[in-house]
Amino acid sequence: MGKNLAGKLALIVAVLVIFCFGIVGIPHGGLVQSIKDHIHLGLDLKGGTHLVLEVHVAEAIASATDRDVARLQDDFQKAGIVGPTVGKTDPARPATIVVSGIPATKLGDARSILQGNDYSNYDVVTLADGSSTLTMKPGAVRDLEARTLDTSIETIRERIDILGVTEPVIQKYGLGANQILVELPGESDPARVEEVIQSTAKLSIHAVSGGPYDTDQAAMQANGGVIPADSMLVRGSGSAGAPEMVWLLKRVSEVEGTDFRDAQPSQDQNGRPNIRFNLTTEAGNRFYKYTEAHSSTSSTPGSMAIVLDNKVREVANIQSAIRDSGEITGGFTQQQANDLSLMLRTGALPASISYLETRTVGPSLGAASIHQGVVAAIAGMLAVMLFMLIYYRGAGINADLALILNLVILLGFMGFTGSVLTLPGIAGVILTIGMGVDSNVLIFERIREELRAGKTAAAAVQQGFAHAWVTIIDTHVTTIVSAMILFLFGSGPVRGFAVTLAFGLFANLFTAVFVSRLIFDTILQKKQRSATLSI
Repeated sequence: MGKNLAGKLALIVAVLVIFCFGIVGIPHGGLVQSIKDHIHLGLDLKGGTHLVLEVHVAEAIASATDRDVARLQDDFQKAGIVGPTVGKTDPARPATIVVSGIPATKLGDARSILQGNDYSNYDVVTLADGSSTLTMKPGAVRDLEARTLDTSIETIRERIDILGVTEPVIQKYGLGANQILVELPGESDPARVEEVIQSTAKLSIHAVSGGPYDTDQAAMQANGGVIPADSMLVRGSGSAGAPEMVWLLKRVSEVEGTDFRDAQPSQDQNGRPNIRFNLTTEAGNRFYKYTEAHSSTSSTPGSMAIVLDNKVREVANIQSAIRDSGEITGGFTQQQANDLSLMLRTGALPASISYLETRTVGPSLGAASIHQGVVAAIAGMLAVMLFMLIYYRGAGINADLALILNLVILLGFMGFTGSVLTLPGIAGVILTIGMGVDSNVLIFERIREELRAGKTAAAAVQQGFAHAWVTIIDTHVTTIVSAMILFLFGSGPVRGFAVTLAFGLFANLFTAVFVSRLIFDTILQKKQRSATLSI
């Protein structure tokens, strides 16, 4: 019996040491500083930046149909169908493509292309005159919208992770469609965060159809008062230090942000910051085909515009064919070059975003919340411990030791896993204390019943733990399941509450049953078999 108790005591001491290390680690800079380094505080305690973003998923739909327009034109050309017009005639319907002007002798070939697997995401309606309307299926639209939102979240997460923010919250926001919640504890510069996130929106390279023009009206006049359906007007400087002008660009980009495989900040021959980039294989082949057809030595020389955040940053003549690498210049500062290369390396957002809410939580609020939460936790725990001592006498010491160990295990777990302690998380700690007391009450009351039935102290302890065990397991499992549901479907603060509650309950099962039983067995071993318990 003595060896068995010694082994259990060694296990408890080992658990205590391990989780104390999780709380403080290797002390440096004082005990309090070591605890702060290991127990990370959430936005509501530490302060930081709170953002709510809206993703313009319609842009991703428009971009997808733009690419399908270009693909249809290529498919018709390969099939020998000459003369059809393929485009989107209504800006309010970005998911609709209209095909007209197909020669009567080629209607069958065109129909085969439109109804092929490459365009299975579209509902195709063919009219009597041979024209066709392709409308993206509702299911395909929903899938694209969901994929755009998920991709935006992951892209933003990668950028925030590279910024070094500890335990950020980046997730769908349930208060509106296509919204994202971003919470960054300890980040006090929302303008910097917005710059890193927002400027990822749209980087693309477009063929230049005309320009530059002084105004939009001048561009309209130069093109007969009508902008072609496959083109668009974009403002920008076109080169560093130049005044803002208007350019007529092809709507479908030759290369866009998702085509970049790598990008690094560099310098041009004059020492000015720029970005060197590498494209994916597929994008490189596509870009080579375009630049080779429009280089200065070809029969149709042309130029291309680099568009960033819907602004023309640079317009360059195509001197020679470019396959999978090149440079982007445009009067960048070194910081802008660093940020842009970072964004291209981690992937571009599939659609632009706008900020619905930007809020900075000051550290004074965090300090007040910490103080009030800690005071509430300490006051609650002391009150519970005092009650247990008064009501259960000597056995109350047993319960109080188990509660202290329970708290050490919970905080040590948070230190090891890097979990964030939020104000709701502190509430979870307090609730865990309450659940721990509840377990001890169940055990102690059962022991009292066995003693009143005339059993010895040793038998009463054994029966008390045996009968209370089923009830304790039942209450803890149901609460842990509820905590798991909160974690899966809740937001950041709710998840913090769920994490502390769930692991606190696991720790409570260990302390209320294993540790308390060991203390009772140790006391009984030192007493006579007929001795009474202080309970």
